[in-house]
Amino acid sequence: MVLVRDVVELVEVTRVYPGGVRALDGVSVGFEKGTFTAVMGPSGSGKSTLLHCAAGLDLPTGGQVVLAGQDIGTLREPKLTAVRRAHVGFVFQSFNLVDSLSVWDNVLLPQRLAGTRPDQRWARELLERVGLAGRERARPGQLSGGQQQRVALARALAGRPEVIFGDEPTGALDLATGRAVLGLLRRFVDEVGATIVMVTHDPAAAAWADRVVFLADGRLAGELRSPSAEQVSRRMTELTR
Repeated sequence: MVLVRDVVELVEVTRVYPGGVRALDGVSVGFEKGTFTAVMGPSGSGKSTLLHCAAGLDLPTGGQVVLAGQDIGTLREPKLTAVRRAHVGFVFQSFNLVDSLSVWDNVLLPQRLAGTRPDQRWARELLERVGLAGRERARPGQLSGGQQQRVALARALAGRPEVIFGDEPTGALDLATGRAVLGLLRRFVDEVGATIVMVTHDPAAAAWADRVVFLADGRLAGELRSPSAEQVSRRMTELTR
């Protein structure tokens, strides 16, 4: 029997903000290696807070977050930053590229910041996979939104992280470009064994995932395996009634 390892595990995680706002309320969920998970829920359900706690960008008020075998709630800076840089990649809605750097330097930036030697062969393969071979010297301002998001995806994968977190990665893209980026995410899970956790509001985007985890009022509200857009849409309608 082969045991599937959770790359990230949240155990009874609670996050309370000043004023008593309880964004997460005893959430326990794991994200398996080599899988694509979408996180969905109504506005204010705790989606982004879950993502930020899982990634070590925010620390829980209670419970545990285990990332790559480490309880990150026990870590303090700069150790926490080092763990994030070693094990986590990010893809944001706003791309978050450095305008003054070339495509090539943007892709290699996280590894250089971490003080590790960039794997240039892997970086070139990634740019080929995302369809940007030959654009290494271009600046972000010379690229379309979809191309910038492809650079962000290559950057997230360049250090071969344990997990990639996406916060509405297709939210700023048109329908066709969004589908292309989702197709790339799916390919990297299937062909490279990447682990992806993506917050989205779009049932069609969630349907690219292996699993959809739903939140409501800071608590888990079920999940779907091998979801269709129609199934996700129905579940979201139920949660917002």
